[in-house]
Amino acid sequence: MSGATVAVLGAGSWGTALADCLARNGHDTTVWAWEPEVAGEVTEEHRNEAYLPGVDLEGSLRATSDMGAALAGAEIVVSVSPSHVVRDVMGRAARFLAPGSLLVSASKGLELSTGQRMSEVLEEAVGPEAAAGCVVLSGPSFAAELARRLPTAVTLASRSEENAVRVQALFQNEHFRLYTQGDVIGTELGGSLKNVIAIAAGIVDGLGFGHNTVAALITRGLAEIGRLAEALGGRPETLSGLAGLGDLVLTCTGALSRNRRVGQGLGRGLSLADAGAGLVAEGVRTTLVACDLARREGIEMPIAAQMKAVLYEDTSPRDALEALMLRSLKRE
Repeated sequence: MSGATVAVLGAGSWGTALADCLARNGHDTTVWAWEPEVAGEVTEEHRNEAYLPGVDLEGSLRATSDMGAALAGAEIVVSVSPSHVVRDVMGRAARFLAPGSLLVSASKGLELSTGQRMSEVLEEAVGPEAAAGCVVLSGPSFAAELARRLPTAVTLASRSEENAVRVQALFQNEHFRLYTQGDVIGTELGGSLKNVIAIAAGIVDGLGFGHNTVAALITRGLAEIGRLAEALGGRPETLSGLAGLGDLVLTCTGALSRNRRVGQGLGRGLSLADAGAGLVAEGVRTTLVACDLARREGIEMPIAAQMKAVLYEDTSPRDALEALMLRSLKRE
């Protein structure tokens, strides 16, 4: 696919990296930014120092803070705002969407007030007809590495195989590889719930525990993500792939992981406010939603429960980790 007109709604690190990739692939790409100064810097200086410092962006990439201008004639619309503002941003975008435009959801998270996945939020924000066949993009991917053209592989999930293949062709290049599948539920839950486990992994590091602890945490974290995802209609094989295990390992171990950094700060004794200063760590909100969903479905999620205790109930990180280790003995 070549020469598509694309709007990327969200000029944070991930939105800018995806927009840059699309522009380098030869697509007519405009990114919408909340801040006019960010839009001006992207268009005029081909940089976004606030969110992707030190990265030279494709010269053809344009940005604007005018929603209508960004969406004018867009065949493909990529929603990539933080999860807590997706409903607002896409609600504003709805009246500008061209008939037949294809939506791509690249935001990871669960809406705090409703517990909904992002594709569900999109459907309510823009209407079921406009959101029909939405494609979810998820998987192990740090924005800074994609922007620097380091090899990256992700998952595209959609109920429409045709739409998934269309988006695959849009993004695919020599350093960005995309695999298609049909499990939207498992893909979105894997991309959301791994952030909760990543905060725990950061706490492990901040407390000075070792690789053994992190390995155990990742493995048991995957088990509880899988239990909830399956209860909600996701497929087990999805959680063993890029959208599940792949994203979980990256977010729990990578130095660029914002959720892991928040956990590290907590493990070192910082308050949540100080540990999360300047960071959009989706796992902080997602922890509450995960625990609510687990309770509703009768699913045991001990790591998520202990993260809720640390984040919202003044339990010390060390006490939370000890509670996990001292749970009653079980078969794996």
